[in-house]
Amino acid sequence: VQLQASGGGLVQAGGSLRLSCAASERTFGRYSMGWFRQAPGKEREFVSAIIKSGDSTSYAGSVKGRFTISRDNAKNTVYLQMNSLKPEDTAVYYCAASSSWLTQNFALYDYWGQGTLVTVSS
Repeated sequence: VQLQASGGGLVQAGGSLRLSCAASERTFGRYSMGWFRQAPGKEREFVSAIIKSGDSTSYAGSVKGRFTISRDNAKNTVYLQMNSLKPEDTAVYYCAASSSWLTQNFALYDYWGQGTLVTVSS
């Protein structure tokens, strides 16, 4: 499965962005999907995940209430709506596909997109 993330950019604190991740195959619906991020000099961290059906989601505590993950299996796409952005949200955001159920463990993700940069200015 090839994943293509997009939607990153420069935004002021308090603003919003929506990231998209398009998958190359119709088997997209067989995978749970996740978003991770990596800030300069820091380790990659879990942001959010959603199961195959879209009925269950998971969020890191730092983004809960501000970010919303969703998916459209007909379009082979997963989204991350990011509201009330903070400078500490600045990072490269990666989407990933996993055969596991709603995992936060990046080692259990089988396929990764190339990343999209989000920069939040103060």
